[in-house]
Amino acid sequence: MSAATATLAVRSLRRRPAAVTATFVAALLGTVLMGSFATLVQTALSTDGDDRQLLVIMGAVVGGWSALIVLFSIASTVGITATQRARETGLLRAVGATPRQALGLVLWETLAVTAVAAALGAGTAAATGRRLLDALRDGGLVGDDTAFAGGPASLGAAAAAVVLVGLVAAWLAGRRATAGPVVRVLREQGSEMRRLPRWRVGVGVVLLGYGVGLAVVTTTVGRTSDDPHLAQETAGPAGIVVAVGLAVLAPWLLAVLAAPARRLAGSSAAGHLAASNTTRRAPLLAGVLAPVVVLVATASGTLLMVGVDGRTLDSAGDPAGMDETITLLNYVVAGMVCLFAAIMVVNAFAAVVAARRAELHRLWLVGATRPQIRRAVVGEAAIVAAVGVVLGTLAAAATFVPYAVARGEGPLPDGQLWLLPAVAAGAAAVTLGSAWACARRVVR
Repeated sequence: MSAATATLAVRSLRRRPAAVTATFVAALLGTVLMGSFATLVQTALSTDGDDRQLLVIMGAVVGGWSALIVLFSIASTVGITATQRARETGLLRAVGATPRQALGLVLWETLAVTAVAAALGAGTAAATGRRLLDALRDGGLVGDDTAFAGGPASLGAAAAAVVLVGLVAAWLAGRRATAGPVVRVLREQGSEMRRLPRWRVGVGVVLLGYGVGLAVVTTTVGRTSDDPHLAQETAGPAGIVVAVGLAVLAPWLLAVLAAPARRLAGSSAAGHLAASNTTRRAPLLAGVLAPVVVLVATASGTLLMVGVDGRTLDSAGDPAGMDETITLLNYVVAGMVCLFAAIMVVNAFAAVVAARRAELHRLWLVGATRPQIRRAVVGEAAIVAAVGVVLGTLAAAATFVPYAVARGEGPLPDGQLWLLPAVAAGAAAVTLGSAWACARRVVR
């Protein structure tokens, strides 16, 4: 990459504040979340005694599954911003830039944003990791003599992983946007639905298969084990893995599941436009669908699993105090992941709507009113929310169904099923609220 390309990349960042902000927020929060758990691993390596095992479980095992969600969310956000620039890269090639130069511009921009965000996130993670350890001390989970040992090794690894994933995602999206004839790139503009790459289908299928395998292990090995907590070690990750697998296949799933919305729209112009745009722009809106699926799956699966614990642990011979420890860990992890996913929903929708400013303006020029345009955008969000709730609930079922079976409650938990509609309503409120706010700002 030449110095001229790097200079052009820095200047280009100032012209696209929405895309830059979306990538920056995803990388910043992702580094904070990953770095916080990574510091617990480094602390565990310098600690002896019983605290080491808990810190390793919290930092490496639980943090590892959280990192899977974080890295996928960062890749999805970077993919959105890079895909939206397909027309721009096509114009660069039309005036003489080579595909390598156009791709280098995208990579330089991604590197600049993610590197700054990851550096700031690593500094923040040093404080949040220390606070996380303090919370474990306050809950009596680790001893007061356990000293925080997180440092450059753990924080640097988290920051490097975020930057690397961002660059890989930008390379994949940018390579697809710069490959082929210039005329085709300009015509497609990077947003219409196309066949998913084989590698993406393969990754999605592998994740789904692995998640289902964990669910099967939960209902078999977990049910017959003398350890009452063994089933939780496979049930918890099962829902997360299935959710990420569905999120990988989100463009295809959204295009298929959004098709019936055209028939439900009836004669409403805004409804018909929303259904048509959702199907046609599934690759972009899939970036919003993915965190919705993760949000619903993590919240529903974890909360119902904790409810099963509360009803069955006493009869399962739980060691004194262990149930409170496991419950607290579940709540902490679920809270952090759900908060991250909710912010990513807002972040992704802001990036998608801001990039469609010109498209929405053209709709206004051909006769659509501002309220109709706002209702169309909110209608797209409603379709995304509905599909996300369905897929997220299916992913959560990979956690709470086998766990309930392993604990002797049957295919469905004996209580707290009201959590499913409650979580669905919360996820829908976040999605629709972010869409309404973004559409109101752009249309105004």
